[in-house]
Amino acid sequence: MPHFPVTPPPRRKLACVWLLLPWMLNTENGRAAPDNNPAPPQPKPEARRPSPDNLELVRKIREFIVKTSVETGAAQMKAYTGTVPRSHDAPFQMVPIPGGEFLMGSPATEKNRQPDEGPQVKVRIEPFWMGACEVTWDQFMPFMLTPQPRWKDGTIKGEPGGTIADAVSGPTSPYTDMTFGMGEKGFPVISVTEHSALKYCQWLSAQTGHYYRLPTEAEWEYAARAGTTTTWFWGDDQAKLNDYAWTWENSAVENVATTHPVGKKKPNPWGLYDIFGNVTEWTLDQYAPDWYAKAAAGELRTNPLHKPVLRYPRVVRGGSADDEEKWCRSASRRRSRAEWKIQDPQIPKSLWYLTSAQFVGFRIVRPLQFPAAEEMDELWNLGARGEDK
Repeated sequence: MPHFPVTPPPRRKLACVWLLLPWMLNTENGRAAPDNNPAPPQPKPEARRPSPDNLELVRKIREFIVKTSVETGAAQMKAYTGTVPRSHDAPFQMVPIPGGEFLMGSPATEKNRQPDEGPQVKVRIEPFWMGACEVTWDQFMPFMLTPQPRWKDGTIKGEPGGTIADAVSGPTSPYTDMTFGMGEKGFPVISVTEHSALKYCQWLSAQTGHYYRLPTEAEWEYAARAGTTTTWFWGDDQAKLNDYAWTWENSAVENVATTHPVGKKKPNPWGLYDIFGNVTEWTLDQYAPDWYAKAAAGELRTNPLHKPVLRYPRVVRGGSADDEEKWCRSASRRRSRAEWKIQDPQIPKSLWYLTSAQFVGFRIVRPLQFPAAEEMDELWNLGARGEDK
């Protein structure tokens, strides 16, 4: 390998003089000569309107939700199939998750336990619906690929359309094939940021009149366990994982892992498919290795959320097709990293895409009780909180 000196040789300084020579010769009495070919005037920056994706928009979405969501108690919660109108009525299934209490985290005796999984915390969870499967490209692609030009934060340039869904901020045009050749129809969404997933939830809510968001870390683990206390919902036998999950052991081809169509493995007792493996799933929470220790110091925690203030790290759960089986446990936690955007050529880096995290996706939840508009607005925008490193 050739050696390049740290200090440029003298000829580099001389070259700088020759670069300046045309300007030096073009002078009149020591002053720069008039330029007979002035540069054309620069176009004025494009005027930017205030974003229509604001609290007032969220209030309108919430009014729609109040009129549409008729269930008032857990007894009325049934599994249902919804559709995404803007995605050619792509269907998605939601299953009810009953409320209850559980011990979050893993006991000290669990095989492959990590320090950030304890001490266990007693948690109460209110009832909600959860997506039976991870969100797929069929549902998400029309949200990502829209004809409207957008600012980098996803705000539409110009006037939005005539519906509340039109005003929701959405992804900028991707700069590569975001499926990375893994498959589209029926395959899970990959390589999207938490912000992208949350704005999809807002977009979906504006179309359906149901309040959708990402699960909290506690909701995710509670649903994955489905009332059990063992390593996996079927027990502690790792050999059975192949029946329920796509992991590195059954997904890698020529040392490259790939995702698979959702819903092809067996579900857990509450009807959730691919809760382990395939893609690791976003939650709402900030990751902190000592959060359990702090939470366990108090009494019973109801619907806990470690609300983020930093862009990194956030919590993803469930493991992926790119993970060994030991990382696909009910209690296993993983943190997001700035390196997941390392291949992003933009400055600043995208709010929407993770080109180096082809193992990250998401599934949605719908709480039985929905919050005030101010909290909806805050949660739908949590993914943009903080800055990229």
